[in-house]
Amino acid sequence: MKGKIVSVAGPVVKAKGMKGAKMYDLVRVGEEELIGEIIELVEDRATIQVYEDTTGLKPGEKVVNTGMPLVVELAPGLMTSIYDGIQRPLEKIMTKSGDFISRGIEVEPVDKKKKWDFKPVVKEKQKVRAGDVLGVVKETEIVEHRILVPPSIEEGVVEEIKEGKFRVEDTIAVIKTKEEKVEVSMLQRWPVRRQRPFKEKMPPTIPLITGQRVFDTFFPIAKGGTGAIPGGFGTGKTVSQHQLARWSDADIIVYIGCGERGNEMTEVLRDFPKLKDPKTGRPLMERTILIANTSNMPVAAREASIYTGITLAEYYRDMGYDVALMADSTSRWAEALREISGRLEEMPGEEGYPAYLASRLAEFYERAGRVKVMGSKDREGSVSIVGAVSPPGGDFSEPVTQNTLRIVKVFWALDSDLADRRHFPSVNWLRSYSLYLDRVKEWWSKNAGENWIELRNEAMALLQKEDELQEIIKLVGPDALPPVDRVILEGARIIREDFLQQNAYHEVDTYCPYEKQYEMLRIMLKFYHLMRDAVEKKGVDFDRLKELKSREAIARMATVPNEEWQKRFKEIEKEMEKEIEEVCKG
Repeated sequence: MKGKIVSVAGPVVKAKGMKGAKMYDLVRVGEEELIGEIIELVEDRATIQVYEDTTGLKPGEKVVNTGMPLVVELAPGLMTSIYDGIQRPLEKIMTKSGDFISRGIEVEPVDKKKKWDFKPVVKEKQKVRAGDVLGVVKETEIVEHRILVPPSIEEGVVEEIKEGKFRVEDTIAVIKTKEEKVEVSMLQRWPVRRQRPFKEKMPPTIPLITGQRVFDTFFPIAKGGTGAIPGGFGTGKTVSQHQLARWSDADIIVYIGCGERGNEMTEVLRDFPKLKDPKTGRPLMERTILIANTSNMPVAAREASIYTGITLAEYYRDMGYDVALMADSTSRWAEALREISGRLEEMPGEEGYPAYLASRLAEFYERAGRVKVMGSKDREGSVSIVGAVSPPGGDFSEPVTQNTLRIVKVFWALDSDLADRRHFPSVNWLRSYSLYLDRVKEWWSKNAGENWIELRNEAMALLQKEDELQEIIKLVGPDALPPVDRVILEGARIIREDFLQQNAYHEVDTYCPYEKQYEMLRIMLKFYHLMRDAVEKKGVDFDRLKELKSREAIARMATVPNEEWQKRFKEIEKEMEKEIEEVCKG
């Protein structure tokens, strides 16, 4: 079906003669056949958002409807790939057209010529259902790609199953359903705006361990959970997301750079291939998919990049993997919505954002979750989403931050004052929160220590008390405070500087195992209790406690190598007890 262009306004093109077209159909626009998507239909007129630069398009040029929505191709070969917002591999584009993306260029998302070694795990005459694993392919050294029965086949019997080297479009199995015989290949296509099916959603009770103390101990996120990192320019959003991508105990990482500056994305593209996976020692890229859609790339593709990323994440979740998705940043994505909405002449909402901003954000975040995946066996998978938000001028009252807050369960508020003081991660402990605390406390109590939640709450209370005392200090100075209050300030300072601060570029401190986090916090709070008892019960002068050598040893706990921290921590605890005992006697 062919239509004709009537008008062009940036990425928004209007065409007539489009009778029979459906919403979200993919179309080819103009002589160069630029990719676009129908976003509005009135009679035979269609409004199309074009995913490429529309310079040079003119009225009268043809518009061809493909009759298909925007889909992604799901098959072995996704891992290690770097895509743009509509799943075009950037490395292949560079080979074909040089450093700049040519308009109308078509590149296959998945290599159709490469042969993969397929090993079946089902036998002929075996009953299978949608989501069952037919066989496996070694996609990278780290990732085993599981070939699933497509969701379109509810139930059937395996008539034929092959073994050996095949291309992704070759038939590897034949499944007989009630109505027909279906040939199954290793390639599936899925519309990006439609959620992939699952059996049931499960409660988020297992924490996603990130190795970052402020996230894991103070404001934990669960597997299948949602979190947001809002912060102004220079507060460390991107480094925080890199740390989460690198160290979180997810099996697969999907990193979406939607609308970030080109130089920030370049850093990701340059660093990730060099990073080693801490679990296997292999390159981290072997379990990572990158989607790069920077601020100078077409604005409409930025809007699609979020859906492309979440669909890829759901596909690996369906195999039974834990997937962590990083979106950097949802503010730029919302700005793309605003720009397209403006060109569509829709009624603007707050600050010019479209009225449907909240529902679009919810639609994206609600695709996270820990689920029982489709199939006859009980298998679990999860998608955890962490979205960075870049509020203009660090103003958290703007619509994207506020609407994100209503949806996500973890809020890691980055603070420009902390960043200016070189306190990183610059998470403000008084403004941040996690609604997963009660859900994950059982796991922490079982795996780290029974009193984990009590220690965490006591540390938070100490930091809040310090904040209250700051007002008095401004008036009278710290030396005028009673000794007990000075002990509170010292205890809070230790937690603030030696526990919450973490150096992402230090070879040991970049990752802190959860057992080490628990022991660090326990020893720091024990030191605070011993100091408090010495001052309150034994009448020890606080200034003498400030000279203790164990203060330095506690400050260096974070950098004790991970293979010897248990032995060293016991020594620090003994030294600390001995020193305070001597001070109390003397």
